[in-house]
Amino acid sequence: MANAHAELGSLDKDVYFVPSKSRWPMVASISLFATMLGFACWLNEVSWGRTLFFVGIALLIVTAFGWFGEVIRESVGGRYNKQVDGSFRMGMVWFIFSEVMFFAAFFSALFYARQFVMPWLEGQGHGVETHALLWPEFTGGWPSNGPGALGGAYQTIPAWGVPLLNTLILLSSGVTITIAHHALKAGKRNLLLFFLGTTVLLGWLFLYFQVEEYSHAYGALNLTLGSGIYGSTFFMLTGFHGAHVTLGTIMLAVIWFRCAKGHFNSINHFGFEAVAWYWHFVDVVWLGLFVFVYVL
Repeated sequence: MANAHAELGSLDKDVYFVPSKSRWPMVASISLFATMLGFACWLNEVSWGRTLFFVGIALLIVTAFGWFGEVIRESVGGRYNKQVDGSFRMGMVWFIFSEVMFFAAFFSALFYARQFVMPWLEGQGHGVETHALLWPEFTGGWPSNGPGALGGAYQTIPAWGVPLLNTLILLSSGVTITIAHHALKAGKRNLLLFFLGTTVLLGWLFLYFQVEEYSHAYGALNLTLGSGIYGSTFFMLTGFHGAHVTLGTIMLAVIWFRCAKGHFNSINHFGFEAVAWYWHFVDVVWLGLFVFVYVL
């Protein structure tokens, strides 16, 4: 068991780690190319585009299992040293930073549409001529489906219903994964598995309520992706966040199985920490979404 726990390995800390040859980078490149080519052809109604897209997705899933499997085997086999651990941490930091920039772009689009575009279309500032010539009857305001009233009339989702419930769920999941982290560092395996498993269940519960919310929006409120600027920004932000919650929940489930197999100990557990960092990032993004998309 001690050997299995040697995530940083027994290698000397001054020895640079050189990964062994792997076929997975090539497979990943092919699967990504097939996915994007298939999707582009599908959009252009090419007969084989849809099939190629799903073949690419299947290859990506196989690549994820295969490549991460190799990394896990290297980790529990004691091949990593502190230098590798440091590079992993820096890699995760930069990955989360890229995700921050990803969502910052979408929040900026929402801010620009609300604070600049709507007033201009209403005739304020630089939009006097545009308003007078094209949409003299447009009154602006938010939420809005624009001067063309794209998608027709719709209703918004009240912030104090399902969105508030999902906020409480994600905040609770942030607490449970923190307790699980402390349990791991204290060597309390049963407590670790319980609270980590609870975090996974809370993640799936969040996704369940988001699907219910989307179904209600499309079926009863006529709020769709085509409901002008409000509909497009609403589903863009909440949809991408939901995709991140899905990925995070899957990663948490994988880490639960790794914890059950004894892959981590109180000192060497970066795999757990990386997923915990990601999950806390997802929580913070949702707080921004709840305030700027649902409340304001």
